[in-house]
Amino acid sequence: MDFGIGFLTNNIMLPILDFFYGIVPSYGLAIVALTLVIRFALYPLNAGSIRNMRRMKVAQPMMQKRVKEVQERYKDDPAKMQAEMGQVYKEFGNPLAGCFPVLLQMPILFALFATLRGSPFADVSYPINLQILPQDKIEQVQPQVFSSKPNTIYVSDGNHFPVSAVLPSGTQLAVGEQTDVRLQTPEGRPLEQLAEQYGDTDTPFEPRIEVTKGENLVEIDDSGRITAVAPGDATVQVKVPGLASNKGFLFIKALGRVGVMGPDGDIHWDILGMVLFFGVSLYVNQLLSGQSATDNPQQNVVNKMTPVLFSGMFLFFPLPAGVLMYMVLANVFQTAQSFILSREPLPENLQKLVDEENAKSGDREQLAFEPGAKKSVASKSGEKGASAKSEKPTKAKRAESRKNTGSKKRSSGSKKQVSKN
Repeated sequence: MDFGIGFLTNNIMLPILDFFYGIVPSYGLAIVALTLVIRFALYPLNAGSIRNMRRMKVAQPMMQKRVKEVQERYKDDPAKMQAEMGQVYKEFGNPLAGCFPVLLQMPILFALFATLRGSPFADVSYPINLQILPQDKIEQVQPQVFSSKPNTIYVSDGNHFPVSAVLPSGTQLAVGEQTDVRLQTPEGRPLEQLAEQYGDTDTPFEPRIEVTKGENLVEIDDSGRITAVAPGDATVQVKVPGLASNKGFLFIKALGRVGVMGPDGDIHWDILGMVLFFGVSLYVNQLLSGQSATDNPQQNVVNKMTPVLFSGMFLFFPLPAGVLMYMVLANVFQTAQSFILSREPLPENLQKLVDEENAKSGDREQLAFEPGAKKSVASKSGEKGASAKSEKPTKAKRAESRKNTGSKKRSSGSKKQVSKN
């Protein structure tokens, strides 16, 4: 059960990929175009999630205070408490509302991820589990055709077909029996025939077969024929090469290259650079969305470590360079979207509540992503400077007024003495 991911891959992702590759024959540019198309299509859903997260970030202190008041006031009346809690969520918003847009776009993102991990960007594998039985149990062998799940295989640029791995005699073999793996479409057309008809004669298209488990139980000859040698469980794997796996794009040496370290110990600097850039963009995205600004010190530590953990994950669970390029582009798009949405004003009702709370407390610091945050800081400093400047002339005026008052008293006293004389 792939939850429609295979349908989305074959009917949406691959046609878009073929369309852009037909315009500009570059699989790297096709990945860029496909990523942008999908991200723009998901922009409204993602924007709703970001807006809700931003509202919850601002309203969370007031909302928690209101929730505690409702729980204390109606602790003996659950029905009334539930009704009041509904009013609180209606006023501030439901914290779970931002999860729904994320859930809606997950199948599409998974389908895009699966597209970039398959043909033509990476080798496609068909693992087959074999059960080898001894000669005295040969009567238990029941020949039954085995067919694997079909995968989309590119035999040339723009030409791809669903291909399955088929074992005519099944996965149960007796010692001494032989079988072979046939790669064919659901209609029975062999992959070799499709490669000869649509493939490029200059680029060899040769599937490989190898034993990944039970090397001493089966043998494979040069033609790919499998021979059962000893009883037990074995696994063979058929690999179909990806046409674009060895093609580069910009600074990327090969779109199908996997891992930061090569088999010879050499460092793949293109992949390492993308992993580091992914971590930096993730951190910037956290700053713009306000996720890194919390009152909980432990949560702050977790937020700061998240980019490091996600980046380090790609070192231990490597992905093809084409998939990493997609993730970097998607993260840059997400960061730009967060920046744009952070400039939007808050909803009127929520802004009113924030202003009222600020008037009561007077000490709440404005969050980094709230509009006018820098202006408010500048205005405060300006007010302090203006007040400091205004104090100086006020003191001078007071001193001058005292001096004038003293001179008036002296003059009035002298006048009285003159009149007496």
